Amino acid sequence: MSGRWKLLGAVLVTVLMAAGPAAAQVKIKLWHAMGGARYEAITKDIAEGFNKSHPNYVIEPLFSGSYAETVTKGIAAIRAGDPPHILQVYEVGTQTMLDSGAFIPVTEVVKPGEIKWEDYFAPIMNYYTVGGKLSSMPFNSSTAILYYNKDAFKKAGLDPEKPPATYKDVEEMGRKILASGAARGVITFGWPAWMFEQAFAYHNQLYANNENGRKGRATQILFNGPFGVEVLTRWKKWADEKLLMYGGREYAPNKAFLSGEVAMLLQSTSQVTTIEKAAKFPVGTGFLPHLEGKPQGKSVIGGASLWVLKGKGRSPQELDAIAKFFKYIGQPEQSAKWHQDTGYFPATHASEKLLRDEGWFKKNPNHETAFKQIQAGPDTPATRGVLLGNFVQIRNLTDSALEKTFSGKLSPQATLDEATQEVNKVLEEYNRLQK
Repeated sequence: MSGRWKLLGAVLVTVLMAAGPAAAQVKIKLWHAMGGARYEAITKDIAEGFNKSHPNYVIEPLFSGSYAETVTKGIAAIRAGDPPHILQVYEVGTQTMLDSGAFIPVTEVVKPGEIKWEDYFAPIMNYYTVGGKLSSMPFNSSTAILYYNKDAFKKAGLDPEKPPATYKDVEEMGRKILASGAARGVITFGWPAWMFEQAFAYHNQLYANNENGRKGRATQILFNGPFGVEVLTRWKKWADEKLLMYGGREYAPNKAFLSGEVAMLLQSTSQVTTIEKAAKFPVGTGFLPHLEGKPQGKSVIGGASLWVLKGKGRSPQELDAIAKFFKYIGQPEQSAKWHQDTGYFPATHASEKLLRDEGWFKKNPNHETAFKQIQAGPDTPATRGVLLGNFVQIRNLTDSALEKTFSGKLSPQATLDEATQEVNKVLEEYNRLQK
């Protein structure tokens, strides 16, 4: 073979070797808990949109059940040595994930300057920043707000544009609603244990010691103190007067609200789109009612973030794909569309500006309520949210405790004292395993 042909052959080999890896698509598995309309949003708008704009990378979203089921499956996959690349974990799983050591901090995956973290809203960043480090990627952030039935308010002779601002307002307006027959019940709570946590943050009260587990590992819960007892005593009064109708956990109480059985609902902002579409009456929204004479805090972040799991080594190409995906979901157009489709917060200042420029909030004021609420109030350890080991079990225990009070089995003080002992035991056992 002549030198000329040898040279040409060498060039072809080089080109083919370079083209091989580039042509092979890098597939990234994402396990998530987004069902219903949110499933369509994450599958079509986000994953398919990213894949089309990044032909060398493929995000493969897999619905893995509820938040709790998704985390359980993710942990099982970690132990089996075959975890997904990205796992969506709700906020109560933050401490557990931090302690697992099975993740790569998002700031190590994303190159400096690739994402403008300063553009993300402070309440979101503050929740997921622990010890000065951002370990997971903010994704679907929510908080709790008040939903109300404007038709029921009108029937009761109330101003349909004026939701209750205080606990006293709930009581006075609620009695008028019952007396008028506008609804059988006045208010119900989605995620009751979370609403109890929200009450602490909303009034700038610590839920656990060591500054809500942010200064050091939380070892004791504080909810059986005077503030917690006062809140639960007030709620029990509502239940006794038939103002509060207990509707179950998580999203189960939505049914009573959508059917018109109750006039008001405390629920996650992630339900704004779902509730507006399902309701056969005009829906209004407002801030969480405030307990008179107590300090002002602000509502705390809920929802979930995205964790990059280690697995059996992650190639540079995989990490690059993940970084580009994280950058993609933070783009103003994507973050704004995610908010419009689901009710979760627009995560960045740029996405908020885009929505305002388009007149979105003027046309859809219910989507702005939580956004205003989360920014009103001080930034303190109490308002950043609590971090607890085995938080899922703790929430279950708290839900059970609240149910005992609503059903009249135990007084608020007795309920919270009993629950505090149980929760502190869970924390002790969990913390012992981390040593």
